[in-house]
Amino acid sequence: MNHQHKELAAGRWKKLSLSEQMANIGSEVSRALNWRKKGNSEYCHKAASRALELLDLSLDSAKSYPRLKEFARLREAVVDYFYGSNEFSSSEALWRGYFDHFNYAARK
Repeated sequence: MNHQHKELAAGRWKKLSLSEQMANIGSEVSRALNWRKKGNSEYCHKAASRALELLDLSLDSAKSYPRLKEFARLREAVVDYFYGSNEFSSSEALWRGYFDHFNYAARK
């Protein structure tokens, strides 16, 4: 697989805390939301793809079932929102609110 985040895929990702992983995923989702708002679907999908790559790295390194379950559900919701029909009725505000808590925790 051709990784966009080569250094993280090489093993550094597994060393990050849950909050740090989620904050990084949230950064890519935020970029995708910003590009979507600007009407640039190409860049929106590229950022969403990077978020999915980070989610896949998280799924590969999940240490417990609850964490695995959270990452899997999050991945499903991201795909639904950016590539699907938004069956889960996600919104930009919901995504930003979800990831804001992880950004705060990662900075502490």
